[in-house]
Amino acid sequence: MYFTWAYFVVVFQSLLNGLMCSKPEDPVEYLESCLQKVKELGGCDKVKWDTFVSQEKKTLPPLNGGQSRRSFLRNESDTDLSETAELIEEYEVFDPTRPRPKIILVIGGPGSGKGTQSLKIAERYGFQYISVGELLRKKIHSASSNRKWSLIAKIITTGELAPQETTITEIKQKLMQIPDEEGIVIDGFPRDVAQALSFEDQICTPDLVVFLACASQRLRERLQKRAEQQGRPDDNLKATQRRLMNFKQNATPLVKYFQEKGLIMTFDADRDEDEVFSDISAAVDSKLFPNKEAATGSSDLDPSMMLDTGEIIDTGSDYEDQGDYQLNVLGEDTMGGFMEDLRKCKIIFLIGGPGSGKGTQCEKLVEKYGFTHLSTGELLRNELSSESERSKLIRDIMERGDLVPSGIILELLKEAMVASLSGSKGFLIDGYPREVKQGEEFGRRIGNPHLVICMDCSADTMTNRLLQRSRSSPCADDNTATIAKRLETYYRASIPVIAYYETKTQLQKINAEGTPEEVFLRLCTAIDSIF
Repeated sequence: MYFTWAYFVVVFQSLLNGLMCSKPEDPVEYLESCLQKVKELGGCDKVKWDTFVSQEKKTLPPLNGGQSRRSFLRNESDTDLSETAELIEEYEVFDPTRPRPKIILVIGGPGSGKGTQSLKIAERYGFQYISVGELLRKKIHSASSNRKWSLIAKIITTGELAPQETTITEIKQKLMQIPDEEGIVIDGFPRDVAQALSFEDQICTPDLVVFLACASQRLRERLQKRAEQQGRPDDNLKATQRRLMNFKQNATPLVKYFQEKGLIMTFDADRDEDEVFSDISAAVDSKLFPNKEAATGSSDLDPSMMLDTGEIIDTGSDYEDQGDYQLNVLGEDTMGGFMEDLRKCKIIFLIGGPGSGKGTQCEKLVEKYGFTHLSTGELLRNELSSESERSKLIRDIMERGDLVPSGIILELLKEAMVASLSGSKGFLIDGYPREVKQGEEFGRRIGNPHLVICMDCSADTMTNRLLQRSRSSPCADDNTATIAKRLETYYRASIPVIAYYETKTQLQKINAEGTPEEVFLRLCTAIDSIF
């Protein structure tokens, strides 16, 4: 449906361009002939922004960033940009004889942190930063006596979008002033599919689109705070409501449009800005700099260990992948009734170190109680065996020696839980969470667990069990050194998690030193006491 709307917008814009350039004596007859041409071309999807522009119009040579460009920009009129806009359309924004700079577009609701994150991206990668909103506000201020810009100021103040061609013209002028940049970050553009299409037609296809999803209530709070601190005219209450409504209407088809092109990465912006930026940096590195060397020390990490259920320790980041399961444009979950059903299910977290017997006990508990057993390591392995875009991202992250963001792991868990919802009597989640932030996020997005079981087992017992397993299995590569490293990792991560759940929910420590049968009876007693 959004493509149908997008094509309609392109046809409409192309008709307007044709009218402005041709200035026909009989506009109605001219429009009829244009619509006939659409049929001859084979439909609306064949129409481009310049389809109805007369071919007699001269095409000016591309500018190379030298004196001619500077003179052109210096001589433009500050009182009426209509002629300038038409002239700029004839120029290639980037010199075709030189490598084009990388283009990152940062989009999101008003107050989602686009400006903050865009500046951070620009600083980290040495890119040029462009704020479309600031471009328009500066132009309005410098040309306040001009009727055109006075009208645009009123439009923006009421929360509506500035005219599309005006916005594109301002962006193109700015880009033509910075021809030698390695990369450019554009903040706050595009706002709808029509603007995205115009950007691609008149400038280029972006290399990456960063989308910041944030809950509507958080956006309102941030805008109110910004209005108190900065006093921006477009942060008034009426304009804020209108901007949020426009964003909600326009963002969904815009995000889908970029998803179809494989250009967009979505992030939960309802968090601390440094956490959000950490996720963005990892995604930008993966998307734009895949051959970049991993961080110092990462070569010491064994990627195969990162798939072991006892070793997946991530950074607390919350990268959101691009499927339909993810956050909607206002940062709220889109599972609908599934989420309500999910929150009613019995959820048990089973925490224990390598060799504590989690795997054996999970099999027994599933058989007795009919629980669905989920392992984060297994979910990651299954995802990697698929050919999804997310699997490619995970593989890129692991090949760099980085840790899989917790947002990906949480989404894998949520998808698996929803898929098993109809036939499950509850969920037994093994080896999760690996840190407090994961547990907090799980509680916020899905719900707090009904029971958290800690398999209490000494380091000596776990070491002996793992060594015995390595002797009986030719595929096992456990030795004293690797076991010690795995146990150290487990203890370092589990201590704060256990302390967190001791105050939040039902945490029960189970003595896992005995025989499998003895440990199983203790587990059943703990579960029966809760359910």
